[in-house]
Amino acid sequence: MSSTILLIGTLDTKGEEFAFARDQIEARGHTAVLLDVGVLGAPTVEPTIPAHEVAKAAGTTLEALREANDRGAAMDAMTEGATAIARERLDTHAFDAVLGLGGSGNTAVATGVMRALPVGLPKVMVSTMASGDTAPYVGAKDITMMYSVVDIAGLNRIARQVIGNAVGAACGMAEQSISAADDKPLVAATMFGVTTPCVTAVRNHLEEEGYEVVTFHATGSGGRAMEGLIEDGFIAGVADITTTEWCDELVGGVLSAGPTRLDAAGQTGTPQVVSVGALDMVNFGPVDTVPDAFQERTLYQHNAQVTLMRTTPEENAELGRILAEKLNAATGPTVLMLPLRGVSMIDAPDEPFHDPAADAALFDALREHINPTSVELVEVDAHINDKAFANALATRLIDLLDG
Repeated sequence: MSSTILLIGTLDTKGEEFAFARDQIEARGHTAVLLDVGVLGAPTVEPTIPAHEVAKAAGTTLEALREANDRGAAMDAMTEGATAIARERLDTHAFDAVLGLGGSGNTAVATGVMRALPVGLPKVMVSTMASGDTAPYVGAKDITMMYSVVDIAGLNRIARQVIGNAVGAACGMAEQSISAADDKPLVAATMFGVTTPCVTAVRNHLEEEGYEVVTFHATGSGGRAMEGLIEDGFIAGVADITTTEWCDELVGGVLSAGPTRLDAAGQTGTPQVVSVGALDMVNFGPVDTVPDAFQERTLYQHNAQVTLMRTTPEENAELGRILAEKLNAATGPTVLMLPLRGVSMIDAPDEPFHDPAADAALFDALREHINPTSVELVEVDAHINDKAFANALATRLIDLLDG
């Protein structure tokens, strides 16, 4: 079956390379659509979607971008325009995969477009930047990055091989077809090692009731990935048991998911049951990486690479206010469940983070700030990893999903 591959690139400087990729795609019996995001000059290969249309989609013109002589602003505008065009064409199923080639400039533009497209759509980026930190380019989407080995500056035996391999990867992904016809409703859950017993019990309960559960490790990227899938409409319900990423966002740990964590379910109206798993800890790397300002705090070496710091009553009170604010803004069914006997495996009697005063500050702030007319507050006299709490949480989420 023939597929269509969207090629995103600066055709004024990389026309030869994109013409080669186009020819390779067509040789495989597929169709190539060339989207030009070049600003500097005329394209050296004929685009399907010219750069002036991309600039127009961003509310500007090529002439204005050139006159401003601001490369960063120009790339931002072309990213915006290319994203708008790609989304519009995807809505009509006009392409089946995306392929980009380039250095730092087009890597930023092409992956910026890719991050705005749904998970599952094949995305391949051949880049001179792929051998370093790719997190800014990949984000929380399923982008495949391939190191170009040589600069993308003309064709040679290495460039042809690498680009040919990338074309093969993109075409192969586009040819792959996985039916979702028999899939069960998908429920997202968040987990940390210290909340694993709870999440495991919740997952088992939900699976017994006919749901499929996908679990996200609450390490920053995990939370962002979940939020993205909720926004893309994959998720029927959320068991947001482990909201610990907000500790790192507030205090300055290394596993923050950013300030939009907890927004997606509320904004899309997705049913959610939220808890306070691992809000007793902030994450750092090896113990010698903990900032000097925190050296006198309660620290726990989880392993050689991870050091945990106990949150204070003041921090927990602020976390409670933030979570309440997020949940109050939700447009769909929302339940907040509090495990009154501890929020993590190491927040229990005789464990290093057992601190009833800190937990009380968290619970009191949530009780004070939650809006009872829009959020149901459920308090359970159990530890978060007790089966009684897990069963109560799973049962309440099933009620929301069936409701």
